[in-house]
Amino acid sequence: MYELENISWSWMFLLIVIISILFIIDRSWKSKTQNLFFLKSNLDRLSPNISSIKPVLKSIIVLIGISMFIIALINPKIGTKIETFQRLGVDIVFAVDVSKSMLAEDISPSRMEKSKQLVGQVINNLVGDRVGIVAYAGKAFPQLPLTTDYSSAKMFLQNMNTDMLSSQGTAIDEAIRLSSTYFDQDESTERLLFIVSDGEDHNDVSYDMAELAAKNNITIYSIGVGTEKGSPIPIKKNGIVMSYKKDVNNEVVITKLNKNYLKNISEKTNGKYINGTVTEEVIEKVIEILDNTEKKEFDTQKFSEFEDQFQWFILIGFVFIFIDIFMRDGKTIWLKNLNLFNEK
Repeated sequence: MYELENISWSWMFLLIVIISILFIIDRSWKSKTQNLFFLKSNLDRLSPNISSIKPVLKSIIVLIGISMFIIALINPKIGTKIETFQRLGVDIVFAVDVSKSMLAEDISPSRMEKSKQLVGQVINNLVGDRVGIVAYAGKAFPQLPLTTDYSSAKMFLQNMNTDMLSSQGTAIDEAIRLSSTYFDQDESTERLLFIVSDGEDHNDVSYDMAELAAKNNITIYSIGVGTEKGSPIPIKKNGIVMSYKKDVNNEVVITKLNKNYLKNISEKTNGKYINGTVTEEVIEKVIEILDNTEKKEFDTQKFSEFEDQFQWFILIGFVFIFIDIFMRDGKTIWLKNLNLFNEK
């Protein structure tokens, strides 16, 4: 395991390329110029100790030395130690509705943004629990497997939007099915599934999936986002409402929170329905649920220490620079005798 501390310095490798090109151009120009005034045999007699190989070799050595210094600036780090931490917690999966109905603005700023806000605040209050994320509309799509890396969870959460899935609808049964695969059947941790949705799904298959989830010891809690009065679904361009979604009869579609549907799904697993209107109340209820859920012990492995490696590249860089400094431009006597490069 490794990481690069200052990857921004990598642009300096472009200098190596530029210097190499300039060197090739210079060597080519010198060679052509010499050939205009001297025959190679005459040049060899005039300068018998001049090596044609040494300048190239010295340039390569200098470039390698500079490259080592650039790598030292980037500072590669190597993970040298893995520690296993014993954690107490539960496994939590958030299934977030990303269907077009979540664009409705009957709850500020919109159902979609409110959902992300709620899940993000819940994650901020987690300690030791593993969290996973699923996005769903007409189909369900995995976003993040169970992890204790809350920063990554919030990053994936913020990138979720209603355009990420082409299949539209609200297939809660698909969300339950996919979320169930996140939990390890061989582990005894408590399994909680939070469905964040407006509940606009009239598919009774979701009830069957909820019953199956209950058999696998998964408790479903649903968080309803939206109002029962409902709201049209805005169609925006550059943040400006251009029109509203219409049905086949050219009438504006009004999307409403289906509270009872979400409540019935949760009750199939002895879970509860939570009104998602007020963020603080949602957080309080979720924390209460977690406090009343038995925490299980599980191991989490991670690289706990990374050691700097820049000093080795500085050392190697200086070695190459010193080799260049002490390397003579002329032919090396013993190499000349061996005539490895067919130099006369």
